[in-house]
This record gives sequence, structure tokens and C-alpha cells, in this order.
Amino acid sequence: MADKTTETKKTDSKWKAFLKKKNIEISVRRYLVDAMGAMANGLFASLLIGTIVATLGQQLNIQMLVDIGTFAKGVSGPAMAVAIAYALQAPPLVLFSMLAVGAAANTMGEAGGPLAVFVIAIIATEIGKVVSKETKIDILVTPLVTICIGVLLSIGLAPYIGKAASGVGQLIMWATEMRPFMMGILVSVIVGIALTLPISSAAICAALSLTGLAGGAAVAGCCAQMVGFAVMSYRENKIGGLVSQGIGTSMLQMGNIIKNPKIWIPPILTSAITGPIATCVFHLEMNGEAISSGMGTCGFVGQIGVYTGWINDIAAGAKQAVTWIDWLGLILISFVLPACLTWGFGWICRKIGWIREGDLKL
Repeated sequence: MADKTTETKKTDSKWKAFLKKKNIEISVRRYLVDAMGAMANGLFASLLIGTIVATLGQQLNIQMLVDIGTFAKGVSGPAMAVAIAYALQAPPLVLFSMLAVGAAANTMGEAGGPLAVFVIAIIATEIGKVVSKETKIDILVTPLVTICIGVLLSIGLAPYIGKAASGVGQLIMWATEMRPFMMGILVSVIVGIALTLPISSAAICAALSLTGLAGGAAVAGCCAQMVGFAVMSYRENKIGGLVSQGIGTSMLQMGNIIKNPKIWIPPILTSAITGPIATCVFHLEMNGEAISSGMGTCGFVGQIGVYTGWINDIAAGAKQAVTWIDWLGLILISFVLPACLTWGFGWICRKIGWIREGDLKL
């Protein structure tokens, strides 16, 4: 019995040493924080920036900008896969091979392509790292194994992953349409919290194809966090903090949240209010790219996404024109209400001692 225990320990030790040698770290942080965050960057550097440029080109009637945006949007799958592999610290041959893997997974995954890319890129990258530099013909073996594994997984799994993600997203959107008040609160609060946590709300919204009223609630939640923290912490961080959080990311406050979780109360309460206002009062819908639902005011991508949706709806005949009510709702939900409500809740929290001077200092 003792010999078996010793042998098991030796096997475990060898396995751990091998994983360390190959820089394979099986952890929540590596896969759900690092990889998902990188995936969002890959989406931003392809699909999102392409959408912005193409929309600008359409509005200014500049075909060259439309073409640039179209090309950028067309490489979203490879961009996500390479970004994920980079976050997993893949060696060069594995990293470059992910271009084909990302293209296959995104295409096969259809509406749920981003989630398919996320899952398959992680598996293909880690397997590629296992075989990397293990043979004398590494330049052939590593890309061959990585691409074959990735593409085969895409053929076998991506359609099902895509359908599952799309199904969950459709369920959330259906529930939001049926119960716009309660679901407006839930979607707004949950996606807003995800935006501030070290995970990617943009990647989550993209993976679930979260659009429509649910997408509008998600935009509200993200704006409540970003604009809310920016305004609430202005006395500590001045203009630099206002810009870095307001059009950058509220994730900058994560360290302060860990020190004093009560500073999170004002923006969360705000998102619980603006979410149902978005769904029930203004019927704010995100009919642009799903990733825009989880971006908030970051580079004003959320607002551009809503505007793109309006234009798409008009082109499809689902909407006659953009009205002043549309603009009023977008401005109130994105900027005015998050700023005013979070500042007010923050003032109350400061008065009762839940937030102290310096708690929001970046």
C-alpha cells in the first residue's frame, strides 16, 4: 500500500513538473480572467474597431472607411484566438497557428462563435504547447498538431457550443421582453458587475449574442459602473480619473473594492435603477454588435453600437427614423442618470461613514 502511495506521489510530481515546463497553468485566473480578458481585446481590435470605422464610413459616405471596417470585422475569429493564445503564453508556432483555429471555430460556431473560439482556442493552445519543441521537426509538428486539433474540434464541437450560447442568449432576451422590469434589473446589475470584475463583460455579451432589450439593459449596467465610479471618485482622482474610468474601465477600482466593498454599493444601486428605466421607459435596444452591449462608455462603443442598431433597423424597415426620444433615452441612460444617481448614493454612503476619504483613490 505504501509503495502504491509513493508511486502515485512520484507520478503527480512528474506531471506537475511537466506542466510547469510547458507553462500550462490550469486555473480559474489563467482561463477565465487572463484568456477572457485577452479575447475581449481581440474582439475590440477587430470586430469593434471595424464596426466603428465602417459606421463612420457609412455616415460620411466614404467607401474606403467602409472597406477598412469590413476587413477588420472579417478577422474577428483569428484575432480572438491569437489573443487567447497570447494570454496563455503560447510559443510562436502555436500562436501563429491559432489564426486558422480561430477562423474555423468562429465560422462553425455561427452566432455563438466567440464562445466556440474561447473554448476551442484554449484547448488547441494547451495541446500545442504540449508538443512544442518536443521533436526535431518542430516547425512541422507543432503547427500541424495545433491546427488539426483546433479545426477538428471546431467541426465537432463549435456548432453545438454556438447553439448552446445562442440559446442561453435568446432565453435571456426572451425573459427580458416578457418581464422587462425584473430582467432589466438583473441583466443590468450582473453585466455591470462583470464589467468591473477582472473578467470580460464584453466577451460574455458577445458569447451569448446578447442584443435587443437585454442588450440595452446591459449597456445601462456598464454605464452605471463606468460613469458612476468616474463621477463618484472625482474628488479623489480629478480629471484623470474621470477620463480613465469614464471612457476607459471601472476595473481600475477593483483594488479599492477589495479593501472596502461598500464603495461598490452606489454604482450597483444605480444599475438596478437605470436597467429597468432602459427597458420599460425608453425601450432601449442594442441591435448593433452583441459585444457592444458589454462595453458601456469604453471608447463610447456601447453608444455607437446602439446607434448602429438604429441605422440597421431603419435599413431593414423595422424603424422609420431616429427620434429625439431615442437620443434622450440614450443620453440619460448612458451619462446623466449614472452620474447623478451614483453621486447621490455615494454622498449618502460618505455621510454615514461607509465610504471614507481616500477609499476611491486610484
